[in-house]
Amino acid sequence: MVRIHSWNVNGIRAALRKGALQAFIEAEQPDVLCLQETKAAPEQVDWELDGYHACWSAAEKKGYSGTALFARKVPLAVREGLPEDLVAKYGLVDDGYGNPAGEGRILAAEFARFHAVTVYTPNAKGDLSRLALRYEQWDPAFLEYCVRLEQHKPVVFCGDFNVAHTEDDLARPKDNVGKHGFTVEEREGFQRFLDAGFVDSFRLFHEGNGHYTWWTQRGGARERNVGWRIDYVMVSAVLSKKVKAARIHADVMGSDHCPVSIDLAVAL
Repeated sequence: MVRIHSWNVNGIRAALRKGALQAFIEAEQPDVLCLQETKAAPEQVDWELDGYHACWSAAEKKGYSGTALFARKVPLAVREGLPEDLVAKYGLVDDGYGNPAGEGRILAAEFARFHAVTVYTPNAKGDLSRLALRYEQWDPAFLEYCVRLEQHKPVVFCGDFNVAHTEDDLARPKDNVGKHGFTVEEREGFQRFLDAGFVDSFRLFHEGNGHYTWWTQRGGARERNVGWRIDYVMVSAVLSKKVKAARIHADVMGSDHCPVSIDLAVAL
């Protein structure tokens, strides 16, 4: 059994100062730990996780974005970012906010039975100024990348997708229709993963609303569970019957996101 956990830590150095990340790892003992929004390069983090092989992808811009992956077994291969041909195909260049292909948003590790990918999807922004990037470039490029990996072996890709897929995935859908994170375009972008055969692991076990992974830090939203489910663990269809549990760890503090995880009945 492989335990795969994913968490947008909203700054790994902050999570470590709070002791939140260490406590979570001690309690959960993940086999693969995927982090997003690390906001640091490895040389900026005075911390080593004993018993794990560490992989990092830092943004060109310091203190921004970034992903990391820690695994109990050394990966067969590690791939950082999107392949150059997909960057060129979808025109992923600096859009005025930065170059999404250079923001450390994707890190893939290959193991014997599957690829594990941690992803931090660009936010469409409150004024929707990055919505076109999401819909026309990023989402299709990342999907094509996952499909390409899947041609080699099954894929588990997880992280902060910055979208609530359905009305059940946020507490106040009517108030947020058309707003960033709940636009038609972003939801369609996520739906394409399902249409391509990938499976939202959490929905194999849980129906309905009330299951959220992110809460605004204003107005006591977390205490009142007025949140959004925007963090997912997606699996290739061939792996779906091997998913034995899928969880949202809403009680874990230390970030405005909480961790999500699956138990997968395969060897690492």
